[in-house]
Amino acid sequence: MNICVFLSAADLDDRYTRPAREFAELLGKGGHTLVWGGSDVGLMKVVADGVQEAGGRLVGVSVEFLAAKTRPGADEMVVARDLAERKALLLAKADAVVVMVGGTGTLDEATEILELKKHGKTDKPVVLLNTAGFYDGLREQFLRMDAEGFLPVPLTDLVFFAEEPVGALAYLEESLGTV
Repeated sequence: MNICVFLSAADLDDRYTRPAREFAELLGKGGHTLVWGGSDVGLMKVVADGVQEAGGRLVGVSVEFLAAKTRPGADEMVVARDLAERKALLLAKADAVVVMVGGTGTLDEATEILELKKHGKTDKPVVLLNTAGFYDGLREQFLRMDAEGFLPVPLTDLVFFAEEPVGALAYLEESLGTV
């Protein structure tokens, strides 16, 4: 599988880096390809290192203003003109999406794929990896949106919340029939 991971490029502590590395190792050992923002810094670097060291492939999609931070030695690296083109390329190259911890950019990427799913423009499975309860508040908001009729499809059709890396990958493999 080509798995797009949306995540932070910030340097984060062990409660976030350890599960990210665990997911990356599972991805690499499974022979999967990481499709990510292409950066060689912070959590993006942790995940890319883990995938590559475990035998997986790396497909990066950076953006012009971040091109100086791209990872050398990726199997493929594309530099998009702007963030909108970057998101489109990331999704085009992916079979599935995992949202890991991140800031506003990660949230923007996550909501865009969910909006595309809501309108039937993609059927790619999406997992929100809720490391250390990071997305508890967002899950609560999504549940409220679902309960109060703001979502035309059930929340469970849009996104799967996984508490652990192994659950995230298992859901994707089952969804795409690669088990």
